[in-house]
Amino acid sequence: MNDNRLGSAVSPYLRQHADNPVDWREWGPEAFAEARERDVPVLVSIGYATCHWCHVMARESFSDPVVADLLRQDFVAVKVDREERPDVDASMMAAASAFTGQLGWPLTVFTTPDAHAFFAGTYFPPEPVQQVPSFRQVLGAVLDAWRERRGEVDANAAAVAGAIRQGAEAEATTSSSDGRGGDEPRLPSVDAIRSVLDQLRQAEDTTYGGFGGAPKFPSTPLLELLRDLAVDDPVGASAAQDLLDRTLDAIARSELTDADGGVFRYATRRDWSVPHYERMLYDNAGLLPVAGAEQARGIAAFLRDTLRRPDGAFVAAQDSESTIGGRRVEGEWYRRSLTERTTLDPPPLDDQVLTGWNGLAIRGLALAGARHDDVGMIALARDAADAVLAAHVRDGHVAVRSSSPRGASAAPATIEDVGLLAEGLLELALVTGEVSYAVAARVLVDDGLAGRFDVDAVLDSAGTATGEQPQTALRSGTVGLAAAAATLGALTGDGSYREAAVRLVADRAQLGVERPLGYADALGLAVALGVPSREVVVVSSDPAHPMRASASAARRPGTTVARVTPDQARAWAAAGFGLFAARADTDPAAYVCHDHVCALPARSVDALADQLSS
Repeated sequence: MNDNRLGSAVSPYLRQHADNPVDWREWGPEAFAEARERDVPVLVSIGYATCHWCHVMARESFSDPVVADLLRQDFVAVKVDREERPDVDASMMAAASAFTGQLGWPLTVFTTPDAHAFFAGTYFPPEPVQQVPSFRQVLGAVLDAWRERRGEVDANAAAVAGAIRQGAEAEATTSSSDGRGGDEPRLPSVDAIRSVLDQLRQAEDTTYGGFGGAPKFPSTPLLELLRDLAVDDPVGASAAQDLLDRTLDAIARSELTDADGGVFRYATRRDWSVPHYERMLYDNAGLLPVAGAEQARGIAAFLRDTLRRPDGAFVAAQDSESTIGGRRVEGEWYRRSLTERTTLDPPPLDDQVLTGWNGLAIRGLALAGARHDDVGMIALARDAADAVLAAHVRDGHVAVRSSSPRGASAAPATIEDVGLLAEGLLELALVTGEVSYAVAARVLVDDGLAGRFDVDAVLDSAGTATGEQPQTALRSGTVGLAAAAATLGALTGDGSYREAAVRLVADRAQLGVERPLGYADALGLAVALGVPSREVVVVSSDPAHPMRASASAARRPGTTVARVTPDQARAWAAAGFGLFAARADTDPAAYVCHDHVCALPARSVDALADQLSS
């Protein structure tokens, strides 16, 4: 009997498995209650809709009736979309790290009915390959341990759960927004952060560009840190900029960048060749703030033409595989010319809209649009913001993390959703002058700082909710929330926002001085928080006034730049953003302020340049 329960799932990844003979369940208390009642282990299989090796394991093992019978008789099988449920993925990844150093997707975790992991791995083949056992062998070994060495299984599971719980408690203490229960957090010095550049220069692949060997990732938070160091440090600026330029150039010229401008998730070889062909929204959005004009416009075109929905929101990704000649093949569509592609069905989309990832895209498009004076990018950011606010935010609060054409997911919103959306909305507000986006962001930030996040019932009961883990591929929601809070502090004059930002990132930044890859975004924000605060407001009814461009060029860590019309300035001031009070009477004018102490208004580009240089 097939009791697969994924047919009504919102997640496209779960629906890909709805026709498996495996009796899949969605993650939730019911699946673990069934395991307790039957006294069987739980298989938690985690992947995402555009993952090539997830597709491979589905074809090889989860479509196999013999494997399905084994799972039906002796396990409860739970399928999880890591994009829909990053909280579950983070917890299972933390557990899996106790068993393997090769983390990734598909992630294969076996737990007790209390959701405590006792064995984990990633992809398992249908037949043994060198030292890797087959999936059937793994199932047999797990079942043997469950039946014959139950005490050992329970002890190992308890030890892993205890380690996760201890780490989560430490993270909760150091990231507490109210600052109670410990010493006041301290940022690393700006000089200590600047010294990280030496580590990055030593890690550079001087032959092919980028960092390290194979596989090679864009690592967009690291590139943004280089940008921050390049504009902040008068001594190391040239070295940081050169390193950034070399890396961006290597990415742009390599197979990692497709002919239509979109960028693949990573390259399997050191020379950036043989990409892993799925194209993620977060990689492309993360490159926008640092990319040059041509590269940024190519990425924006990919977002517009491929990932954008009719309502303006962006879907999560495009698949690595397509159907050509009746066969599912990886990468073949991408290897064809653009003309040839038009005659073939394109790779399918992971069609879920993720709140946090859209926030990242809004931010990237707004920053790139301002930097390259591209109104099309800003329009894309505005449309995405309007779509997400309409569909995912209710009464000012993020109510939906993920939605698809099949409806809204029940997955709880995470700090990624709140932090990255708030940060994106604020950047859009500063670029467009539209205060409504800043008002929406302020509510989100207040929510985030109050810690209003639902904890999954299963993880809460198991004591293994980890909170957000270090990020290497995309900007951290914690850092996004902190950056948004810091910006609100600059716009309102309320110092408590800046204090909250410091508390959120201080410990991450301290770790980043030694391990910059996982905490690059925190380091970049720590630079902004460690230098004197500066605010620049340009008021002009002429959208093409040259002072607007001059002010945008002044953006650097610690500097907040806003461009508004006189009417917009009045609206900002009326909404409680003190930086704009009494700014509407002179048009045009630019105000350069240091911690809200402002010089006389500059009335020309030259006068503004003089104030910015002082």
